Amino acid sequence: MKVLLVGGGAREHALAWKLTHDDPSLELLVAPGNPGIAQHGRCVAINTTDIAGLVALARDEQPDLTIVGPEAPLAAGLGDALREHRLPVFGPTAAAARIESSKVFAKQLMLDAGVPTARAERHVRPEDARRAARAMGAPVVIKASGLAAGKGVVIARTLGEADDVIDAMLLEHSFGDAGNEILVEEFMDGEEVSLFVLTDGTRAVPMLPAQDHKRLLAGDTGPNTGGMGAYAPLTLATSAVVDEVMDRIARPTLRAMREAGSLFSGVLYAGLMVARDGSTPRVIEFNCRFGDPETQAVLPLMAEPLLPRLLAVALGEGLDETPLRWTGRHAVTTVVASAGYPEAPRTGDPIIIPLSSDPDVHLFHAGTTRSSDGRLLTAGGRVFAVTAVADTLAQAQRKSVHAAGAIEFAGSQYRADIAWRELERHAGAA
Repeated sequence: MKVLLVGGGAREHALAWKLTHDDPSLELLVAPGNPGIAQHGRCVAINTTDIAGLVALARDEQPDLTIVGPEAPLAAGLGDALREHRLPVFGPTAAAARIESSKVFAKQLMLDAGVPTARAERHVRPEDARRAARAMGAPVVIKASGLAAGKGVVIARTLGEADDVIDAMLLEHSFGDAGNEILVEEFMDGEEVSLFVLTDGTRAVPMLPAQDHKRLLAGDTGPNTGGMGAYAPLTLATSAVVDEVMDRIARPTLRAMREAGSLFSGVLYAGLMVARDGSTPRVIEFNCRFGDPETQAVLPLMAEPLLPRLLAVALGEGLDETPLRWTGRHAVTTVVASAGYPEAPRTGDPIIIPLSSDPDVHLFHAGTTRSSDGRLLTAGGRVFAVTAVADTLAQAQRKSVHAAGAIEFAGSQYRADIAWRELERHAGAA
């Protein structure tokens, strides 16, 4: 088997690790990859948004499967272009990727399909958006409709803050074209849960639920980021909750996509708000790909090969809906970020990684590069995702934090409290 993996972050490193761990004979090609991924396959320096370059690579290499990691190439039509050349691809068409690339499209789809979600209004004029915020009341959520690298959602605690965010998006173009239209949305209370659903557009099977930590600082404070860590599993997302999400959210959404002429094939990422009162979970947002950093916590817990399910989806053979098997252990992923992240991340700092022989600690490269003299340097806001697997959540957290703290580069920052809510629940239950 030959697989082409598109992407160069920690999510793709986790996918590369899982695929080659399951099948060491697999020939893995990655574009563009990173120094960590290079340990698992051959990296080719083609940017993820270079659609023509990626298609040319796939036509030359003729992989049995192409897996697209990030959302930007999917929204730009990479899946469509590969299918035109009869190259199997795991990832939706550009039309189906609108479920992430246009929050306005996704919200209307949910409302039309009766999928539980927050009330929201679309606006392009600041004065109209400000009126909508006052009608909703604070706190209120302001969302850039387009792709904003996971940072285009702001929870405004006051109406004054909402006004500032609206002006920043619509007048100052703080998110570029992604913020040319925005959603002013009802604030939902509860805890966020991420659920990946593998699907061929008709059949669907859920993966293990996880929880992301978006805020930079301990206790979920500080600025919003692309994700400072994740853990899995979580007691809040029981099997009954997952079944309800599949019945009330995932399957109706997939049906609505088919009826709209945009069959969704790949992984549907449902960002959910789960209330503590046991009410039906509601959708915060959908993504059209594996989540980052949740993938880094989920895949090390998978007790069966991933590739057969992805290949069945890509080949249109019909997805096996037999429940996926999991180890029953716990995983905590701690993100190690660069100085200045998220506002102005610094790059180019030399990195020292201590040697580790623990098979239950996985160091996934997110933003690293090699200098001309071979030194490992920081090359992005999020530099590493450090996943530890253990028999208890507390053990997994301790191991992850210890490994994250052992990585050395100037200005490194990480949270030592990933999974804090879950650990509090465990303590309460005890």
